[in-house]
Amino acid sequence: MKKIGFLSFGHWSPSPQSGTRSGADALLQSIDLAVAAEELGADGAYYRVHHFARQLASPFPLLAAAGAKTRRIELGTAVIDMRYENPLYMAEDAGAADLIAGGRLQLGISRGSPEQVIDGWRHFGYVPEEGKSDADMARRHSEIFLDLLRGEGFAQPNPRPMFPNPPGLLRLEPFSAGLRDRIWWGAATDATAVWAAKLGMNLQSSTLKFDESGEPLHVQQAKQIRAYRAAWKEAGHAREPRVSVSRSIFALVNDMDRAYFGGSEGEDHFGYIEPEKRAVFGRTYADEPDKLVDQLKADEAIAEADTLLLTVPNQLGVDYNAHVIESILKHVAPALGWR
Repeated sequence: MKKIGFLSFGHWSPSPQSGTRSGADALLQSIDLAVAAEELGADGAYYRVHHFARQLASPFPLLAAAGAKTRRIELGTAVIDMRYENPLYMAEDAGAADLIAGGRLQLGISRGSPEQVIDGWRHFGYVPEEGKSDADMARRHSEIFLDLLRGEGFAQPNPRPMFPNPPGLLRLEPFSAGLRDRIWWGAATDATAVWAAKLGMNLQSSTLKFDESGEPLHVQQAKQIRAYRAAWKEAGHAREPRVSVSRSIFALVNDMDRAYFGGSEGEDHFGYIEPEKRAVFGRTYADEPDKLVDQLKADEAIAEADTLLLTVPNQLGVDYNAHVIESILKHVAPALGWR
């Protein structure tokens, strides 16, 4: 069995060809797709966070709204860029959204990808300490956030408060028990995957990864996952970790599918997402269901992961994206033993 969810970047464009023409469209359709995915039997609705872009950017109002409209499906991010986050305010927002959803949040966090503007986190008021990088700052914000989610008091109470306080040092409220175990790190390298394991975070691996061996993405990811699990075991954590990989997978079951994705290239690509950092970009899987089954059986990283996130072309509309998800659940997942 494997958990299967969708991952949406929430792109929107005022173009007449887009089915998602405004920020309002992107948010409301994201909620509608979570509801539709739950009805279809999918396990997760995940959203990407990008600042200064015509995409989803503020995850917690969206997660809270989706949590209020659904009952079973996991609701998550992949990923929140921690360079931009105040970890204390984020802990309050995350606690509130998780309580509204009944403990279903699965929050992916990370250093984030290259953004639309230069050093966008500076506009949010964050500057790395002297001698530190923006990646160091993101990891520090993450460590603070994780500590806050333990729910331990740390703030000295006012001796003459407006309202009575419980005894001892105060923590941030609202606190949601169990959320600490549902934080994931989006790792682009083997080293950051090992770091995440040591801190007790679950692992997310995307459709791209910094190239560390020249091998196909799925091979590099599988090695990354195995290194992560070894580090987790060495750290001695009590629970079992979770691991997700993201993939673009389209079952071609009708003429519309073939028109949209029939000509997709079935190969990985190598390129530069950042200067001097070569990356491997995962292929798109698009084929008849029986052929997809054979192709996906050979994907080593999918085999290693317990959760698969299907990247969806959200600008094609809620109905079509629900069809994309249903096609995988109905025509592909059972043949692979995922259902």
